[in-house]
Amino acid sequence: MSEQTTSFKPSLGLLDATMVVAGSMIGSGIFIVSADITRHVGSAGLLIGVWVITGIMTVIAAVSYGELSSMYPKAGGQYVYLKEAFNPLVGFLYGWSFFAVIQTATIAAVGVAFARFTAYFIPAISEKNILFQMGDGYKISAAQIVSIAVIVFLTYINTKGIKAGKTIQTIFTSTKLLALFGLIVFGFFLVKESFWNENWKTGFKAMQDFGNKDASGVLQPLGWQSIAGVTVLGAIVASMTGSIFSSDAWNNVTFIAGEIKNPKRNVGLSLFLGTMIVSVIYITTNLMYLHVLPLNKVAFPQEDRLAVEAASVIFGSAGRSIIAILIMISTFGCINGLVLAGARVYYTMSLDGLFFRKAGTLNSNAVPQWSLWAQCVVAAILCLSGSYGQLLDMISFVAVAFYVLTIAGIFILRKKQPDIERPYKAFGYPFLPLLYILMGTGFCILLIIYKPSYTWPGLIITLLGIPIYYMLVARKNPS
Repeated sequence: MSEQTTSFKPSLGLLDATMVVAGSMIGSGIFIVSADITRHVGSAGLLIGVWVITGIMTVIAAVSYGELSSMYPKAGGQYVYLKEAFNPLVGFLYGWSFFAVIQTATIAAVGVAFARFTAYFIPAISEKNILFQMGDGYKISAAQIVSIAVIVFLTYINTKGIKAGKTIQTIFTSTKLLALFGLIVFGFFLVKESFWNENWKTGFKAMQDFGNKDASGVLQPLGWQSIAGVTVLGAIVASMTGSIFSSDAWNNVTFIAGEIKNPKRNVGLSLFLGTMIVSVIYITTNLMYLHVLPLNKVAFPQEDRLAVEAASVIFGSAGRSIIAILIMISTFGCINGLVLAGARVYYTMSLDGLFFRKAGTLNSNAVPQWSLWAQCVVAAILCLSGSYGQLLDMISFVAVAFYVLTIAGIFILRKKQPDIERPYKAFGYPFLPLLYILMGTGFCILLIIYKPSYTWPGLIITLLGIPIYYMLVARKNPS
């Protein structure tokens, strides 16, 4: 029987923490979602505008979290902040949503993305290779099995200690940052024909596509028609579900604060550096797309693989292979960051009596092994269910709603706990945190109006946590 330890070992420096932020953010989204965004807004200016708004929201939220991380420099992150600012129920609802949807569905989706692009080199593991089928509906593909294998492998690696996970995270995140930077540079300097001026003639005028499907079911672009008023807001908000999902998971570093050296300084600083680096890369990647491809191709790339389309123009026939390798590296590192950080939330919840008791134990390598495997099992089930895509549609709404609550917690805690040490204070307080609250609330309200199917299911899953919470409290405090 392995020996257990009772506390985390601080072994991550500022670079390691920054790599967790950046690595958890960059998965497969930046290579794909800009096509859907362009179809919604129909102009170069608003495509970039969506990514700029998302970047501003992300960086504001990150620097605001810096104050909270300096106040509570321990494992659990956002769960702890919500519990302290509001009450244990609100903290639990976040942790429950995190376990049921936010983290596990993201791990599943990124795992399938890894398998999907690996299949470019090994066709036998593609989604088209059906290994099991029940009737006309339920199917299990080779890609789903590969995604589970990768999740299991990285979970196992992370049970061996934080240093093993740290090494993978730093290597893979550094590689994908350099590769993305190289793709941007080559995109601006290698292409023979630039579509920059042509694309920017669309300016910031909101347009909406009216594409039809041909006989094979493929959406065909027939041009855009100008839209205005509240419809513009609807188009922007609908498109932002993709950019926000692609920019999410930056807060994962707060979950591992107990394993970061000098957390009162390094957690907040890594949040700022990581989100700023990724936001700049995302915006410049989209500028590169507009330079390399006509807007019609940005909106309607083959199989929605925008980065593949751009790389084929930049590098010729080798472009598809280059992007496939880059996405494999990107998604592998992203899964590792998500696996590494997520289990620390369940560990902290368990210590509060709000999760399985075994989740609150550390193994001999000072990591929450039971929590890691529990997370792995749920992510694997979501991979097999095939429902991760639908669950991801809900993530933007649920995640932003909890970000708004957490940042509102800064105002509450300044009144509730004015004397607690705050080595770092939220930059631009109260204006920037308030700006995020207004932007985030507006996003959630507009999403309820324009994409209700993206909001109510996630809200229902979150609210299902209420009876579970009271059951756990009753078990913890029997009368």
